[in-house]
Amino acid sequence: MTIRLLPPQLANQIAAGEVVERPASVIKELVENSLDAGATDIHIDVEKGGSKLLRVRDNGQGIAKDELTLALSRHATSKIHDFADLAQIVSLGFRGEALASISSVSRLTLTSRPASQDSAWQAMAEGRDMAVQIKPAAHPVGTSIEVLDLFFNTPARRRFLKSDKTEFSHIEELVKRLALSRDDVSWTLTHNGQLVRQLKAVTDDAGRQRRIQQLCGRSFAQAACYVESQYEHMQLSGWILPAAACSAQLQCQYSYVNGRMMRDKLLNHAIRQAYAEMLAPEALPAFVLYLQIDPEQVDVNVHPAKHEVRFHQARLVHDFVFSALSQMLTQTAQNDLLLAEQVNQSQVVQQRQPMSSAPQRGAFSNHDVFNSSGSSHSVQPVRSYGGLTPARDHMSAGSDWTALVQEQPAKTPVVTPVVATASDMPPGSLQVSSTELLVMQQDQLWLLDVPASIAPLLALKNVASAALLLPERLRLEPAEVSLLTARAGLLCQMGFDLVLSNQILIIRAVPQLLQGTPLSHVLPVWWSGWSAQTELTLMWQQLLQLLLSRQLLSAQLLLQTEMGLLQHPEHWCAVPVGLTAARQQLQERDQ
Repeated sequence: MTIRLLPPQLANQIAAGEVVERPASVIKELVENSLDAGATDIHIDVEKGGSKLLRVRDNGQGIAKDELTLALSRHATSKIHDFADLAQIVSLGFRGEALASISSVSRLTLTSRPASQDSAWQAMAEGRDMAVQIKPAAHPVGTSIEVLDLFFNTPARRRFLKSDKTEFSHIEELVKRLALSRDDVSWTLTHNGQLVRQLKAVTDDAGRQRRIQQLCGRSFAQAACYVESQYEHMQLSGWILPAAACSAQLQCQYSYVNGRMMRDKLLNHAIRQAYAEMLAPEALPAFVLYLQIDPEQVDVNVHPAKHEVRFHQARLVHDFVFSALSQMLTQTAQNDLLLAEQVNQSQVVQQRQPMSSAPQRGAFSNHDVFNSSGSSHSVQPVRSYGGLTPARDHMSAGSDWTALVQEQPAKTPVVTPVVATASDMPPGSLQVSSTELLVMQQDQLWLLDVPASIAPLLALKNVASAALLLPERLRLEPAEVSLLTARAGLLCQMGFDLVLSNQILIIRAVPQLLQGTPLSHVLPVWWSGWSAQTELTLMWQQLLQLLLSRQLLSAQLLLQTEMGLLQHPEHWCAVPVGLTAARQQLQERDQ
């Protein structure tokens, strides 16, 4: 077979196969050209789903008369000029083939007027005929492009088009994505002469919130929280829906890199990983996120439709996005436990007045993202990437991010028993079991039940919390969720800082006596012993009993923190004993 150079007309139609998939593809290319031209007001008119007419009008810079023919030529562009420009692309378009490809499968009319011209000029091209006709026209400053009879000369392509309703739904979704990327631009969309969507340009936060509500729905706008984080040459901002508010119904899932619409695998993976352990099995994440990055650190020339990019430091970008979102989701994850906490808190304050002066700190994170005002919570800009809170399974240095989807084997924590020496024991005491001590008081021996004696004292105190460096996560059964819900306020008093999203419990702080304890092995056993009658004192008693019996805490060391107990026998839970030998042993030890 003889090798021949393809004629320009055929080459353009082949290129159109990549650029023009359906009417929405045409709108995308034309609107991106308008945005690159500095337009702030864009009108989009569609007839019969785009198969009959597609028109985009803007108030951009316009095209000079002597460049109209060139604008319809393949690989002609004003956006890049050399290899250096290709390495740092900031415009949405740059290949210079869209208009040539579109005109090869339609009847295209380009009308434009720059501010430097007194009148407008019009260029027309039709199908395989590459000849461009130029004539004067009436038009304000800006550009209008009309695309008639899309795929009129390629019947096979035209047969693949769906119904007018389906094709227009793709256009409407595209306009929504574009409008979310540029809230400083006014948008108007009509179909068959009927106004479908009209959005005014906004410049303030209230206006942006309204646009989010118009495009993503009221439920998303009211529940979503604002996130903002930065590191070196990267900045992430936007809105994410707390995991507890996500549902199985697909909502907003929009991401942008330097203002460009993306369906990038790396970004989507980072977002999914941030939500991974918080979402219910059938729930889907919802977000509108904007990543700004140094143009030299990203290659946008890797996908025919520019839906994906290649990051030069892919691992760094992935971990930055994951960490910023994970941090925010942990702070804002909510469910009905917040309401339970508020109810229980008020009941506890009424029953125990000394606690009323304690600072409020919810057992379940007190970030109300479901308020009627739709206010949002923001993350302070990150000064150091190392300062982000990484998850242990996601931040291993040097590993390939794609390997993160593989489940890591569970690790059994190594527990070192707590052993008290004789010097640790309070004077006049002798341990006879993990939870009991022999104590001499006024020439009388007492068998002291340590958990039962200390629990009432702890129930009356404000117990200090110890924040975990890396929050722990436990998956709960539905019955456990109900159990914890009913005792959210009591857990708050005990020093716990918890977040519950669906059936995932995130432990952020614990009472100090639980520091270093394998929580995943202890806490489920602890609350499995609760009943409907279990109150705060009994919760403390059961927890101490468990820690002492498993040698995770010693009775002597525990008593050292509550030395006042030995001076106040009225608080003891003890019985007198007559063990002369034990008394003699105590006296010999204390000499």
